[in-house]
Amino acid sequence: MLEHLHIKNVALIAECELQFGPGLNILTGETGAGKSMVIDSLHFALGGRVSRDFLRKEAQSAVVEALFFSDHAKVRAFLEEHGITMETDGSLLITRSMQASGKTVARVNGSTVTTGMLKELAAELLDIYGQHEHQSLLNPSRHILLLDRFCAEPLLEKLKHYRLLYAKEKELKKQLEALCGEESSRARRLDMLQFQKEEIEAADWKAGEEAVLLEQKKRLSSVDKLMRLSMEGIGLLYDGKESLPSACDQIGEALHDLREASEWDASLAPLLERLEDAYAQLEDGAREWKRYAQTLEVEPDALEQTEERLQVLYRLKRKYGGSEAAVFEFYQKTVEEMELLLNSEEKAAELEAEIKQIRTEMESIAQELSAIRRKTADQVQEQVEQALHDMEMVQAKFVIGIEPREQLAADGKDRVEFLISANAGEDLKPLAKIASGGEMSRIMLALKTVLVDADEIETFIFDEIDTGVSGRTARKVGEKMSLLGKKRQILCITHLPQIAAMADSHFLIQKQVIQDRTVTSVQQLDEEAACKEVARLMGGAEITETTLAAAKELRAGKA
Repeated sequence: MLEHLHIKNVALIAECELQFGPGLNILTGETGAGKSMVIDSLHFALGGRVSRDFLRKEAQSAVVEALFFSDHAKVRAFLEEHGITMETDGSLLITRSMQASGKTVARVNGSTVTTGMLKELAAELLDIYGQHEHQSLLNPSRHILLLDRFCAEPLLEKLKHYRLLYAKEKELKKQLEALCGEESSRARRLDMLQFQKEEIEAADWKAGEEAVLLEQKKRLSSVDKLMRLSMEGIGLLYDGKESLPSACDQIGEALHDLREASEWDASLAPLLERLEDAYAQLEDGAREWKRYAQTLEVEPDALEQTEERLQVLYRLKRKYGGSEAAVFEFYQKTVEEMELLLNSEEKAAELEAEIKQIRTEMESIAQELSAIRRKTADQVQEQVEQALHDMEMVQAKFVIGIEPREQLAADGKDRVEFLISANAGEDLKPLAKIASGGEMSRIMLALKTVLVDADEIETFIFDEIDTGVSGRTARKVGEKMSLLGKKRQILCITHLPQIAAMADSHFLIQKQVIQDRTVTSVQQLDEEAACKEVARLMGGAEITETTLAAAKELRAGKA
């Protein structure tokens, strides 16, 4: 459930706090006051895209915080999977900010998350429905997804397994098609693979060779400098110079003095031993450096050969992946594909047998999916039809049509489409051909009402879906929302008094000018103020005793 929403620097909203409760939360206000901006802010907090206009003018950043409480297993599983701390009380603080540059940052319980992760979590927390979503209801390809949500776990587990098989079959068919293509195409492919294989083999690239060559190039290109430094260092350490004895000679003399001193004071013996060891290592190192210096010589051919070898490796890297590991991997895949093509008949037979086995299993699961859908459809269409009757579509007939496809698809073998007859004597027709805006709102609300028992989502949001509804019908729609609010938390933006009167919590959104700046504010109304706002919705800006009395009567009749 959404408990708290904090919005700062969003469009006309400088800053506001909303404390939502269970049941039906109604948001009203005059046109242009910013009602939808509250929902847009929540949509942004949960990973939705917004334009630069979302940020309040002259502000450097916008911030939206949404505090949820949830103990659903899917939410806990999501947090555990992504290493996010789950509070013991089930609280979930989602924060998302946007800078003037357009950059956004999102956090869940203090842990930074990606927009994709945020959207994945949002799908488990709430369901937003606005006027634009009529299009999804008018699109028959979306109907099977809605029906499957009604079917819940019995179907979803089987569907998950079916889709894995479907993906596997698709991949195997792709492999089979490559094997069984035109002989000329297959021959050309083999020629190409053979060339690539021989080119890599001819290079005889050893693992780690590039790093060795780079070090060798570095040494060969610096021989003159290495010789100069070695001669100077060896002279100082071992050979000495004209007027300066070597370090080894000087240390030898010092050891001679220490050796004589230790004969007079035995306590110097340990120090003598240490320095003699150090002298031996120094002398040994100096001789080794001298031997190294004797090996140094200018080798122009060696440097040229190293450069040429590196160019061979670089050319292979450019052609086959950009790195040593990528080249080796490309070679391995080339060999495997050649073996596959050279043994195509045998491999094709294996693939065909595997595809046949998978297809048999898919057919069996598809029949099970179809049976579950048909059984669920019978129950759902009856419940949806009753919900439509309750909302003044008393003659409506609602049918979930299920027809078999010629070929198995990603969702099985069923083609699903919602059909409706809004009035007595009319034939059943697709929603897109018959439903008006007002009817579409009621159909969606009816579907939500039925879906509530099969859906774990606790919060539903309706953004002005009452278009085309008025009078007694609006009252019925309000009553249906109120009943839905007894099972789930509902947030609803409306301009109809009949719906607003059903509120368990009522929020008024107002626009005013403060210090030459337009500001939108949100106020939670008490019972008296709620009655006045319902009266305003009934009679316009001027509230009369008559409209106030009627508003109180509407509130008194709240379901």
